[in-house]
Amino acid sequence: MGFFDLFSRKKETSPQQQAEERQELSSGLEKTKQGLFSKLARAVAGRSKVDEEMLDELEEILITSDVGVETTVRIIERIEQRVARDKFMNSSELQNILRDEIARLLEESHGRREDFGLDITPGTPYVLMVVGVNGAGKTTTIGKLAAQLVRAGKKVYIGAADTFRAAAIDQLAVWAERAGATMIRQEMGSDPASVAFDTLKSAVANRADVVLIDTAGRLHNKIGLMNELTKIRNVMAKVIPDAPHEVMLVLDGSTGQNAFEQARQFTQATKVTSLAITKLDGTAKGGVVIGISDQFKIPVRYIGIGEGIDQLKIFDRREFVDALFGE
Repeated sequence: MGFFDLFSRKKETSPQQQAEERQELSSGLEKTKQGLFSKLARAVAGRSKVDEEMLDELEEILITSDVGVETTVRIIERIEQRVARDKFMNSSELQNILRDEIARLLEESHGRREDFGLDITPGTPYVLMVVGVNGAGKTTTIGKLAAQLVRAGKKVYIGAADTFRAAAIDQLAVWAERAGATMIRQEMGSDPASVAFDTLKSAVANRADVVLIDTAGRLHNKIGLMNELTKIRNVMAKVIPDAPHEVMLVLDGSTGQNAFEQARQFTQATKVTSLAITKLDGTAKGGVVIGISDQFKIPVRYIGIGEGIDQLKIFDRREFVDALFGE
């Protein structure tokens, strides 16, 4: 069973609930939609065909929407190929073409949906190590994920391995209690790897289903970060040989281009296997989801579109594109 099958809501929700969730996603991306499509509408106004000038404007629109330069260039090149192939293309078709190309890029980055997650061995906890800078929404993401898993009937352990900030440990404790998860903690300033080790030992002894390990989010010393994350990984592997099964990087979508730099730093510091992009409801910079997914070729697992527990959503590229383009 894949990890993301543990609490996939699609198997159990009614068509009405699915429609409500699509509407919630659309509302969560409203600021990004308004920013992107108001600019797009102005670019095509009064024009009868897609020409070089319009493509230049589209390039600027995508870059200013935080899609990123490299990904924008890829999208423009693909549209140019379609224009050359079809000879004449009406400007009113541009939105549909843009939609198709974004969907293709996300598909190339994510692969088939059924490939998500790793197989889980019964009786062995699935270990998810969560990384990211302070303030990105890391602790909140862990709390929401724990709550969803517990509600799905899973026994969840949380390791408070960000031992450098008392506030982080206290916040995680509140989330763990609210979610009904078990949290393992030590004194502030303790060795993070020791916390991770104790968490996995306890999780194995108590036959937990999932372990979520929080980590420190300091980026001022990349070598120190790399060494610390490597040590945590090595210590966990002594308890469960293939742990962690997943390393999730949490990024704040509202930071735009800074999120790209954070992704670059953390992918250099440790092997990141998935992404969670938070705070998309309060920003017009939702284009980062497209750019980061494409540039780093790391699948986005979750997006945050609000403060509620259920507003941490399993990322579905088709639903995301539909919501972004107003369906």
